[in-house]
Amino acid sequence: MLHRTIHLFRKELRLHDNPVLLAALESSEALYPVYILDRAFLTSSMHIGALRWHFLLQSLEDLHKNLGQLGSCLLVIQGEYETVLRDHIQRWNITQVTLDAEMEPFYKEMEANIRRLGAELGFEVLSLVGHSLYNTQRILDINGGSPPLTYKRFLHILSLLGDPEMPVRNLTAEDFQRCRAPDPSLAECYRVPLPVDLKISPESLSPWRGGETEGLQRLEQHLSDQGWVTSFAKPRTIPNSLLPSTTGLSPYFSMGCLSVRTFFYRLSNIYAQAKHHSLPPVSLQGQLLWREFFYTVASATPNFTQMSGNPICLQICWYKDAERLHKWKTAQTGFPWIDAIMTQLRQEGWIHHLARHAVACFLTRGDLWISWEEGMKVFEELLLDADYSINAGNWMWLSASAFFHQYTRIFCPVRFGKRTDPQGDYIRKYLPILKNFPSKYIYEPWTASEEEQKQAGCIIGQDYPFPMVNHKEASDHNLQLMKQVREEQHRTAQLTRDDADDPMEIKVKRDRSEENISKGKVARTTE
Repeated sequence: MLHRTIHLFRKELRLHDNPVLLAALESSEALYPVYILDRAFLTSSMHIGALRWHFLLQSLEDLHKNLGQLGSCLLVIQGEYETVLRDHIQRWNITQVTLDAEMEPFYKEMEANIRRLGAELGFEVLSLVGHSLYNTQRILDINGGSPPLTYKRFLHILSLLGDPEMPVRNLTAEDFQRCRAPDPSLAECYRVPLPVDLKISPESLSPWRGGETEGLQRLEQHLSDQGWVTSFAKPRTIPNSLLPSTTGLSPYFSMGCLSVRTFFYRLSNIYAQAKHHSLPPVSLQGQLLWREFFYTVASATPNFTQMSGNPICLQICWYKDAERLHKWKTAQTGFPWIDAIMTQLRQEGWIHHLARHAVACFLTRGDLWISWEEGMKVFEELLLDADYSINAGNWMWLSASAFFHQYTRIFCPVRFGKRTDPQGDYIRKYLPILKNFPSKYIYEPWTASEEEQKQAGCIIGQDYPFPMVNHKEASDHNLQLMKQVREEQHRTAQLTRDDADDPMEIKVKRDRSEENISKGKVARTTE
């Protein structure tokens, strides 16, 4: 018997490589494509901020348009998940609910509740994996039921699993013609809301527009330059380039507007035609595998997004300083490189991964010694590509709470940015108050004379703040704190430690570091 199906879009906001939507179409006589806009869930569980709201609504509008081209439509129903489902399952005589399988605790709980509702009301539930390269449970099973805690071990497990499943075929109008579409009046009743309908500020400065159509266009644009694809090495990209020096596809993967399996196999085809190409962990495919690594660890680690009760995370007595945290968040640290990054984040919802490294190190082990959980929450609110697993994993990494062990490498908030943008063009764009400073002062405007500050039209301490800390003193002190923590919690630190050095990290002043190591000293490198 063919089903009457509600297909629930959650994160797979696309029509290409959507295995559970394809299965729904093949098993149904009537299909209702539904997105439940549960505002309480999105704000409490996902902590979605204004820019991400814009991106989500744009993605839903694009999905509605693409469904319309195939003879269907998207129904956006506002309300609490269970209430909406209970009402419409009975109203539409639904016999099946299909949805994308996700690994976050709040999505797992939602699926469990839907299955309980199915048992009560008599409908079937089908969920399939489509947001990751692999079913993370298969990786856990091969690893004895626990997650591989190092990238090296993770790659070994993948070598036993083989390549990911191929993307499923594209959907066609014929697929939808076999199912009865929702009545057109429903599309008007359950239209995609505008930002103003949700009392969200209509202004959005982000250059990233949401949706599958935009994501696929960006994908094709990058893949057309096969030389760039084959030679891509993530550590060699530029954090303060005025245009993204990486793909900038992460928001589309995060929301499911783009399929990671599609990207993986398109890359494989390009690599197969090249004499030489970069390899994991720094290649483009390597970036997808890092994503998969964090997804796998997060799926089976209790309290992954917090320090307390997290078995792989060092337990650190971070400072609680609301004023300093606020200065960091609002780009008032007095370090132009840090403040420019935080300004770009707030305005556009995206920053380069090395820029993320710089501001995360500054907040945590580098300068302010404030918990990575606080930084994670800010990124969760402001980043378009905010992701439960990757966000928490990277914050643990960058605070040296887990995964990363070369904790003596501390990013200098002056020299790091200057290395790739000595003229300070990035700072001039995002901190226009400093744009008239000569290049020799742009990263350290407090070193300019009073007369030079007047000529630049910016008095430090009045128009732009003095540095909130002495970087050398703060980082030296924090380095000793971290060294003590790691000695006291050696067993926890070793859980996520690979035998080899971290291959992702940019290494500068390397010769001096290696010379010190060869003499038996611990080398501290500011990058």
